[in-house]
Amino acid sequence: MSRPRWQVSLRQALRQRSETPRVAIVGVGHALSGDDAAGLAAVRALEAALEPNDRLLLVDAGSAPENASGLLRRFAPDLVLLIDAAQMDEPPGAVRWLDWQEITGVSASTHTLPLHLLARYLMTELGCIVSLIGIQPATNALDAPLSPDVQDAVEAVAAGLAAALAGL
Repeated sequence: MSRPRWQVSLRQALRQRSETPRVAIVGVGHALSGDDAAGLAAVRALEAALEPNDRLLLVDAGSAPENASGLLRRFAPDLVLLIDAAQMDEPPGAVRWLDWQEITGVSASTHTLPLHLLARYLMTELGCIVSLIGIQPATNALDAPLSPDVQDAVEAVAAGLAAALAGL
């Protein structure tokens, strides 16, 4: 069985910088808007699955990920991986790896600052790779839980990330 394409892209990004890259994973979304909380749920799952260490930073950035820029600057990552619900015209729960240049066409209306602007800033200021794991939402209904398809995707993303990052 082959790996999902996003996992192949992750492994390539991890190898691009150094033998032991510094990785920041930033969960983005609104906790009270159904599937928009996918990024936040993925970070919570990673917090439970991975031991803290000085090569990995997990951030629950909520709907204002730009507020984490100071924390990211202090951490000095080689790779910033944003995880967010993203309207990609895919079936609910679909997962895609997107480079920061591709983020401009991805809908993410619950954020205070568009993710492509944050990604450009981080790449320019920190000299790091910035990518997005997008999870196609089914619904962003207010006060709704994650849909079953998105919950399954969150679990798969968290498991794949935990396996890839366990050696850090």
